[in-house]
Amino acid sequence: MRVALFVTCLVDLMRPSIGFATARLLEEAGCELVVPETQTCCGQPAYSSGDRAAARQLAKKVIGEFAGFDYVVAPSGSCAEHIRNAYPLLLADEADWLPRAQELAARTFELTDFLVNVLHVDKVPGRFAGSVTYHDSCSGLRGMGIREQPRALLAQVPGLELREMAGAEECCGFGGAFSVKFGELSAAIAARKSGNVRASGADAVVGGDLGCLLNIEGRLRREGDLKTRVLHVAEVLAGVDGDGEAKLAGGAN
Repeated sequence: MRVALFVTCLVDLMRPSIGFATARLLEEAGCELVVPETQTCCGQPAYSSGDRAAARQLAKKVIGEFAGFDYVVAPSGSCAEHIRNAYPLLLADEADWLPRAQELAARTFELTDFLVNVLHVDKVPGRFAGSVTYHDSCSGLRGMGIREQPRALLAQVPGLELREMAGAEECCGFGGAFSVKFGELSAAIAARKSGNVRASGADAVVGGDLGCLLNIEGRLRREGDLKTRVLHVAEVLAGVDGDGEAKLAGGAN
């Protein structure tokens, strides 16, 4: 099975360890992994900002770069949802491109959904000595039905205790451009989320979208919480932290 990894802009620029963790999970599950080197953005920021011309151009670029693979996997419900749901809409009026957009959409998956529902993974390499609480990101949850998949995988991690927080399915306030255009409202939403994280008593908050995690971590740190770890689910499942080395173990380190 040839699987292409869609790394995502934020992972590439802000936290490459998530990409390494995703690669480890897919390779250990038996996938022949390929990372197309010319990949850039899925086009979601342009789409959300109303620049449909740029969004269509980027969609066509991604369709070409990820042709010929059995599956495309992204460690992001946001990017995977955009490819799956927005590409066919963007290219609906282009007869040459619509079938290709639909074909790519059908084989594009968010990481935890792919591990659970395609690969049927029943063992993960990571270990975690501590407790975590899980934040459900809006796009993955509402656009792709990603909820039980990450929890099922976290249940396989030796030593990990899941502590559900209040409002786990509520927005963190990021929303890409939303946090810039509506700063005060975004900050209030983020404050509620960070409060729920702390109230759970967990050593770490875990999620599937780096944009949300950066927003939550920023709020926690501004409020003086330097202890609660903020981790991508791929890092926890793979036991990868920081520089991509397989070494994540302790819950409160």
